[in-house]
Amino acid sequence: MASALQIQGDESVLLSVTHSNLKSFSAYVRFSLQMTVEAVKEKLWKKCGTSVNSMCLELYDDTGVKISDLSDNTRPLGFYSPQDSYRLHVIDLDPSSVTSGGWLEDTSLVEKYTISEEAYDKLDGKVLINFAH
Repeated sequence: MASALQIQGDESVLLSVTHSNLKSFSAYVRFSLQMTVEAVKEKLWKKCGTSVNSMCLELYDDTGVKISDLSDNTRPLGFYSPQDSYRLHVIDLDPSSVTSGGWLEDTSLVEKYTISEEAYDKLDGKVLINFAH
């Protein structure tokens, strides 16, 4: 008799996940084959920040060949026959998404706080740290 752990493993799949706007984002996520595509999107929203309504999913096999667009939110993931090590690619369709423009990855786009030496000298309880070595 198969254990519950074996049965659970047979009903789930471990997929690599990539994102259209997040070039350094790559994760392995386990999904139940019974989850609807919409539930998969909800799980991914929590991991990559793309809203469910702005998300398009593509499934690729382990050689990089596109298998399918996961376009029907009501179908279970298992309908598309994913296997361990397949890749699920998230495409963010929202041009104003928090993931667009590199804001989540490129720290050079973030405005840094600066203070003049004169203003700093007027502060109480100051500590000068020199990071340039």
